[in-house]
Amino acid sequence: MSVTFEQLIEEPFAVVFPGQGAQQPGMGLAWRDAEAWQLVSELSEGSGQDIAELLLTRSADDLKRTDLAQLSVFAASLIAWRHLSSVVGLPVPAAFAGHSLGEYTALVAAGALPIRDGARLVAARGAAMREAANATDGAMAAVIGAPLDEVAELVEDQRVAGHALWIANLNSPLQTVVAGAAKAVAVCEEEGYQRGLQVIRLPVAGAFHTELMSAAGEPLRQALAEAAFAPAHAPVVANVDARVHRSGGDWAELLPRQLVSAVLWEGVVRTLTDELGCTAVIEVGPGRTLSNLTARIRPGVRTLSVDALSAAGRVA
Repeated sequence: MSVTFEQLIEEPFAVVFPGQGAQQPGMGLAWRDAEAWQLVSELSEGSGQDIAELLLTRSADDLKRTDLAQLSVFAASLIAWRHLSSVVGLPVPAAFAGHSLGEYTALVAAGALPIRDGARLVAARGAAMREAANATDGAMAAVIGAPLDEVAELVEDQRVAGHALWIANLNSPLQTVVAGAAKAVAVCEEEGYQRGLQVIRLPVAGAFHTELMSAAGEPLRQALAEAAFAPAHAPVVANVDARVHRSGGDWAELLPRQLVSAVLWEGVVRTLTDELGCTAVIEVGPGRTLSNLTARIRPGVRTLSVDALSAAGRVA
């Protein structure tokens, strides 16, 4: 069920941010004349990348690169959030969350991280994950329409057969992402087809959220050691445990775990709605993936997607 901005004023809501895969060429075109575009210089300084170029002119092929994909989605989402919170004047959310990379956006939005530190961490994370992916022939695939126990059985069968395969994302009751060695994912696709399952290969360069990303952990931990996390911040529901966290001191342990652990997105949404009482979820950033997943997890929760300005300068 969709909801307008005006309707949100009177009800508790969560703000969620998308992850890698939401990027599109020209994501910044709608924002370049907006007040929130001023963030681009700060994001560029923090990340060491030309964020304006990334959001305006880089090609779809460029944005498939892991580090550039992550930076572009992080930047586009933060610009949209700045507009929504500072210009439009959105009421204070009850909580924040983000899917994989989006967790970093959520931490900045929640006041846990300064913008420059967030950009620096995303750049370090993307570079480390790209290097780890290049060293391992990994892949990911979404299994659609099957409950978790059926997907878990499929994965376990492949692991017993000696294939490196894991569950990487628990996205909704009927969408689970598997990841591992490319050969293992190919075998999973074939086996899934034989079982009547829909298995869709994802356009990513590695087996994210599995043990094949373990090499990215140390570079990320080094970057985290220099980050100025706030002692306390607005509630953020973490990917790795689907629990509410309010202390900046938690994230130096949670974020490296996220690299090699499944994203418990269904659990995150249930925590936002059931434990924290959010009756609406706003997805801020490119795409509608998280809004669609929310509708499948909690059909009665209202959703709104914000990734561009309308002609009148209001939320689109």
